[in-house]
Amino acid sequence: MTERLIHTGRLWRWTSSSGSGSWHFLTIDGEAGEALSATALMRRLEKSIGGFGSLKVKAQIGGSVFNTSLFPSRELGWLLPVKAAVRKAEAIVEGDVVEVVLEV
Repeated sequence: MTERLIHTGRLWRWTSSSGSGSWHFLTIDGEAGEALSATALMRRLEKSIGGFGSLKVKAQIGGSVFNTSLFPSRELGWLLPVKAAVRKAEAIVEGDVVEVVLEV
């Protein structure tokens, strides 16, 4: 069964403490985050959850559709990595508010 969620959040950047790398994320929290946590719990019971407790998803931002994994964060909810190719194609930068459609 495919679950479809729509979420809007602010794109933010995490930089390693050494400054050698950075990644861009959308935080999936609120109702969407709760739904993802319920899905993750069900998948744990079915023993079909990914490494680090990740969930495989198909994400769509604007016209860009991509497969990736969401990663759980105790403090933030779920983290959706947004690759440079997607940011470039959709002309989004750190701080922009972005709508994402997720299929879990």
